[in-house]
Amino acid sequence: MFDEPVQRTFPDLDPDAFWDDNEYALGAYVDVPPSPALIDSVEAELGYRLPASYVTLMRSHNGGMPHNSCCPAPSRTTWAETHVAVDGIMGIGREKRYSLAGEAGSRFWIEEWGYPAIGVYFATCPSAGHDMIAFDYRDSGPDGEPRVVHVDQEWDYRITVLAPNFVSFVHALRPESEYDDEV
Repeated sequence: MFDEPVQRTFPDLDPDAFWDDNEYALGAYVDVPPSPALIDSVEAELGYRLPASYVTLMRSHNGGMPHNSCCPAPSRTTWAETHVAVDGIMGIGREKRYSLAGEAGSRFWIEEWGYPAIGVYFATCPSAGHDMIAFDYRDSGPDGEPRVVHVDQEWDYRITVLAPNFVSFVHALRPESEYDDEV
């Protein structure tokens, strides 16, 4: 069960249905809840204030793989005609491979893969690095509320806005079965 701050931030989210705590997710993504000091140090390292809604969710369940793993997209991507797939959401930390400041965290994608430095890459896609989900701070500045965008490495790092904020992104996630008939 999600704690009270998560329920206030995401009132319609079913806590039992959101995360898929499979063995891979637990090993690569899920970490202990972040302390205030860890949150501050990761934000300082990345150069951005993380969205309060994201921090709230991570304090309850720090990273993982969502059961509903598809987010509608307004235009075609290299993944599909109408959506993008989300492999996992990175937690706040350094210990897990897929954590914001971990081995395959946000800076890795910018420094090693050449992703544009528009903010914080916080979610992986099943393409093994050929597309990512990011908090885009270009319009809000480093302390503002970022949009959530899809960045498509295969199409010259094309940026597609998925949601105006993290709460909207989480609520937009849909089950893969809704897209089974898509080619």
